[in-house]
Amino acid sequence: MAPVVVQCPVQEATCAPMPAIHTMPVPDPIALEHSARLTALIGEAIAQAGGALPFWRYMELALYAPGLGYYSAGARKFGADGDFVTAPELGSLFAHCVADAVAPVLREVGAVAEFFELGGGSGAFAEQALRRLAEREALPARYVILEPSADLRQRQQARLHANLSPELAARVEWVDHPPTASWQGVLFANEVIDALPATRFAIIAGEVVEQCVGIDDAGRFEWRTRPADALLVQALANIQRGLDARLPDGYHAEALPQLPYWIDAIAGALERGAMLFVDYGHPRRAFYAPERDEGTLMCHYRQHAHGDPFLWPGLQDITASVDFTALAEAGTGIGFALAGYSSQAHFLLGNGLGEAMAAAQDLPERERLALVNQARRLTMPEAMGERFQAMGFQRGVDFEPAFAFGDRSGSL
Repeated sequence: MAPVVVQCPVQEATCAPMPAIHTMPVPDPIALEHSARLTALIGEAIAQAGGALPFWRYMELALYAPGLGYYSAGARKFGADGDFVTAPELGSLFAHCVADAVAPVLREVGAVAEFFELGGGSGAFAEQALRRLAEREALPARYVILEPSADLRQRQQARLHANLSPELAARVEWVDHPPTASWQGVLFANEVIDALPATRFAIIAGEVVEQCVGIDDAGRFEWRTRPADALLVQALANIQRGLDARLPDGYHAEALPQLPYWIDAIAGALERGAMLFVDYGHPRRAFYAPERDEGTLMCHYRQHAHGDPFLWPGLQDITASVDFTALAEAGTGIGFALAGYSSQAHFLLGNGLGEAMAAAQDLPERERLALVNQARRLTMPEAMGERFQAMGFQRGVDFEPAFAFGDRSGSL
């Protein structure tokens, strides 16, 4: 869906939803006042930038501005009463399958193995994965969570200390930065890359231009363009080489020119082990397909998905789908081998989901039906099964068996 200019003055918080999103609930006055403060901060950044702020910077402020950004503030984000539901929030199946997939790697690494989770969400994944790894006799020496949100970190700590045994809870640590010293084990990220600040671009008269955010005469955020810098031009040249035809005039989309540097920052110190990323996205040819000419930008607010990134800054999530070909290039570019790439459905079915459902036949009917519903949402094509993809990397270990069922690496 194409982003639109929201009819909301930059210095006010009394905007009504656009007609295309009129069914969304309107935030309460306190939330609107919070959004107004962030909107004013972004307005100041636009002024300091000379009237046009790169969209990636707008997205960065909207999501991560200290105390005001969507992931920096304290609003509930995950689960049925939040803005969206992630796989770990549905129940234990997702975490159990991921744990089963990485358990052989952790055992192969041995006593020094660590599990590093990027963005711990509500803490549901860590809770369920640690229990499963204990059952599989594959507990890491440390379970490390990198969580930029102080509010989410507090919620994770409260949840894990309340629900895990003291022995398991004692293994969990929180850090502020990726590790810089060499380590071994598993790095895991679920729905993280989609929230990296994305660069928006367009093809105009055969040239690449960068989409920026400005303010119109009525004080509303609006789209503007400026010449692409060298980093974006180079990134688009690499993208074009992998496509069957050049992107046509009028094409709009996203790119992550900084992805190789980000991967190096988070995983460059992983001396031996595996990386696993789960997110929604496509291989490059599908990501930049002719029919996807307005890009993949998507926003989430109170279980409603829409395409307006200018609506209520700080109160909604802003995401862009993942170019998994770019992710494969970034991972192999820092010395990892690609272990595999598959849909989420194939990844889960290849790592114990079928066995879990077979065992569920002996459960009471209510529990069995709950697991069946959970499995459907995780694997059905119209739900998460095809929209979400899994990609693994390995260095000095064998992670390929986790992708033995339904590997699509050839599509990259």
